[in-house]
Amino acid sequence: MDIDPRKLAVLLAVHRAGGVLAAADALHLTPSAVSQQISRLEDAVGVAVLDRQPRGAVLTQAGRVLAEAAERIESELTDARKALAALQGDVTGTVVIGAFQTVIRTLLVPLVHQLRQQFPGLELLIRETEGETAQQELRSGAVDLIVLEADSPVGRRAGRGTRDVPVLEEPWLVIMPAAVPAPAGTADLEHLTWLGVDPESAAHSATEKIRRGLTAAPTAHSYALYDVALSMVSGGLGVAVLPALGVLDVQLPDGVKVVSVPGLGTRRLIARHRTTRSEPRKEVLTVLDAVIARAAALDTGRAVSS
Repeated sequence: MDIDPRKLAVLLAVHRAGGVLAAADALHLTPSAVSQQISRLEDAVGVAVLDRQPRGAVLTQAGRVLAEAAERIESELTDARKALAALQGDVTGTVVIGAFQTVIRTLLVPLVHQLRQQFPGLELLIRETEGETAQQELRSGAVDLIVLEADSPVGRRAGRGTRDVPVLEEPWLVIMPAAVPAPAGTADLEHLTWLGVDPESAAHSATEKIRRGLTAAPTAHSYALYDVALSMVSGGLGVAVLPALGVLDVQLPDGVKVVSVPGLGTRRLIARHRTTRSEPRKEVLTVLDAVIARAAALDTGRAVSS
């Protein structure tokens, strides 16, 4: 029995994707090519490896045995690449980075795949954390880097033995009902009802700064998460100030628009790491450089409604 490991990889892709069509898309092959590889694998082992159903393909008992073997091969190859990278003096090791939702979605998730290709020996782990919890995890060593809002309470208090590095400066934007005329300046925001914001967020400072110069209705509703703010604006409960990353590449609820208003200022993001005799490590600086480069490449102007 001659089993081609490459065909096992195709079987594993079909199993993970849930069908031939999805696996073909993931592998950048045609569905016909994937089906042929599976048929040849079945010819080689003499039994069916897939149970093809209307809603997708399910592994047979023999298919599960082969898929488990494919996973072991994949794991061994990953370990081998890491070992070779270490021998060649490449960047190796594990870096844990803590951040909040918008940064994870727009910056960090794409970086996991990018860094895996660039540095096979480097593993980037993401942890959703923010505020004082993030600061404590940095101190304890649970995370190596944290991304913070510079104007949040924790962002303004850099602890001893840490260093802050600028990552991104993005505009604050007004989220408002689509039927309301777009303001040309902050004076046009007069008499609007504003949503309240979690005081631990930089959006709270930005919102209060705007409201201080206006005659505005008292805040009645409040939010901590940006998707909640979007829902509230969509429901006509008020308007809100969100950073560009909060709405970049996000499907806006019906009846909501995002407008840029001169004079709102910017949200500044920083990365904080430990500074000791042994830190930051080479791999931490590599990840930090990648985060900064990714942030610089973002087009935050796309967040504004056309």
